[in-house]
Amino acid sequence: MQYHLTKEGLEELKKELENLKKSGRQEIAERLKRAKEYGDLSENSEYSDAKEAQSVLEGRIFELEQIIRNVVLIKKGGQKEKVSIGSTINVEKSGKIFKYTIVGSKEAKPEENLISNESPLGKAFLGRKIGESVEIETPKGKVRYKIISID
Repeated sequence: MQYHLTKEGLEELKKELENLKKSGRQEIAERLKRAKEYGDLSENSEYSDAKEAQSVLEGRIFELEQIIRNVVLIKKGGQKEKVSIGSTINVEKSGKIFKYTIVGSKEAKPEENLISNESPLGKAFLGRKIGESVEIETPKGKVRYKIISID
């Protein structure tokens, strides 16, 4: 599986991975050590909680390593003729202008107008040109967007 990320997004994940491997693992090791001091591990909720936290931490480390290993870097402001991953577009909807940047799913933040290439809206924009309109089916009905510009 490939993961589409910007250079900045990749750097954020690398920092998170480094932090989890260093301080995250150290914190869990200390929790396990303290929990073992309480005695019988079979009835020790502190130990069980620490082991669960360790499992979650190692799962996230594994996930980050997989993403970093299979990353495809997104070039911001890719094509100017067609919408692609990395494009920032201005679209018109109901007389109002909206600005969106198409990013990979791991960097999507709809509240910041960073929409995933895998979202219905992102998929609808991909490959479209300036002047084209797209219709998206939403819970409130169909919504039409017209592409004004591609950066």
